[in-house]
Amino acid sequence: MSVRVRFAPSPTGALHIGGVRTALYNYLFARKNKGTFILRIEDTDQNRLVPGAEDYIIEALKWTGLIPDEGVGFGGDNGPYRQSDRKDFYKKYAEQLVELGHAYFAFDTPEALEAQRQAEANFTYNHHTRNSLSNSLNLPSNVVQDKLQAGEPHVIRLKVEPGQEIHIQDLIRGEVVFQSSELDDKVLLKADGMPTYHLANIVDDHLMGITHVIRGEEWLPSTAHHVLLYRSFGWAQTMPQFAHLPLILKPVGNGKLSKRDGAKFGIPVFPIAWKGDTPEDSFTGFREAGFLPQAVINFMALLGWHPGTDDEIFSLDELVQQFSIEHISKSGARFDYEKAKWFNQRYIQATGDAELAGHIQPLAEARGYRTDAAFLTSVAALMKERVTFLPDFVEQGYFLFEPVSTYDDAMVQKKWNPALQPAFEALIEMIDQAPAFDAASLEAAVKEFMQEHGLKPGEVFSLLRLSLAGTMQGPAVFDMAALLGKTDTVQRLRNALTHFNQVSGAATH
Repeated sequence: MSVRVRFAPSPTGALHIGGVRTALYNYLFARKNKGTFILRIEDTDQNRLVPGAEDYIIEALKWTGLIPDEGVGFGGDNGPYRQSDRKDFYKKYAEQLVELGHAYFAFDTPEALEAQRQAEANFTYNHHTRNSLSNSLNLPSNVVQDKLQAGEPHVIRLKVEPGQEIHIQDLIRGEVVFQSSELDDKVLLKADGMPTYHLANIVDDHLMGITHVIRGEEWLPSTAHHVLLYRSFGWAQTMPQFAHLPLILKPVGNGKLSKRDGAKFGIPVFPIAWKGDTPEDSFTGFREAGFLPQAVINFMALLGWHPGTDDEIFSLDELVQQFSIEHISKSGARFDYEKAKWFNQRYIQATGDAELAGHIQPLAEARGYRTDAAFLTSVAALMKERVTFLPDFVEQGYFLFEPVSTYDDAMVQKKWNPALQPAFEALIEMIDQAPAFDAASLEAAVKEFMQEHGLKPGEVFSLLRLSLAGTMQGPAVFDMAALLGKTDTVQRLRNALTHFNQVSGAATH
């Protein structure tokens, strides 16, 4: 049997980065086993649906490169892949369970159930309490039929028999055992005709031929009910294998990473930005923060999985080759944002200059900067070793696009000596008359000038860098000058000389 896995998010808002990791592990497992990766939208909780969330999920998967083989927006022969389009399936299978004696109709009103909760602390609808409630297990059959024919609101509940041990062989956690006597009679079909998660995902996983369910550990307690459902339907022989993923923990290491932690710690916890109805419900994403998707994937893969070696840098194809469920940890993984930044730096450095130019182009255009590909490719080459995020190319490297607006005056005071002014003016004049203006020719000419005038490299190169970039952190001086061109370079040197003298004068008064 070929491997078939599904990523099944609910469109209730932005897709948390933990959801992306779940999608990633499903994708890697499918690709490793030459199987099928499916996107299923679980939208049965109609009250929690958020407009635009489904499109957001699809866009996030596309940005990260986790492209489904089947699913909403991707086609396939096992649809519909949106649960709200599958209502008729669920009603049929829920009623089948009633006929088999594994489920029952329950007519209790919300008010009646609330009264029970008020009267009994920790009230649970289960084998202890169901016989005293309004359901088809203890109402006469003719009364049940009358209620159904009258269209009286009702739900269908799973009938959990006490005294059973439910053994689950989890691929990550090993054997997990549940006692059926401790389980409640879950609602399977709601009064509005929509299924609960428990019924819908079992029916869909069976009909779609899912072989492995890889999901977050928060679903582990529900797995006991799911196993009972497989047994009740007579599908135990084709039940998928389960693997429950560890939590992603807060950067401080305590507690599950939440969507609010993004604002609290000033970090993205979503793949791409989400605009909610209020600022509190709007979040930035890794994409908008300036991450390359490959870096995010690499970072996410190692949040809970390890390759068994000290290697850390993996392309998506390499992750596919290395991935195994056996190397997923049981314990939670801390969301180390500094590590995410490190990955992004490494990926930017390893990306070709022309490809980086494509990422820089919209950022430069938004600022009204020059955007021709040849120029941006040169910018990428000069700055790629110095940036952490994509916007840094135009923010930290603004001086490659526009005149210097601020100087590091502490360094100016340290490096500028007014006695150097005649030599510096002569240097500017020499550069202005230089016959060739490529980096190598310019460097040779400046070094020759320094030798003739008895100038030290530490005196001249620092001043040139401050003149062209305003900072000591800029790229190589002669590469910068060649990119800027003679006119711009000479103008910056003259502007800087004026500024150096102003700073020097202010310091002496």
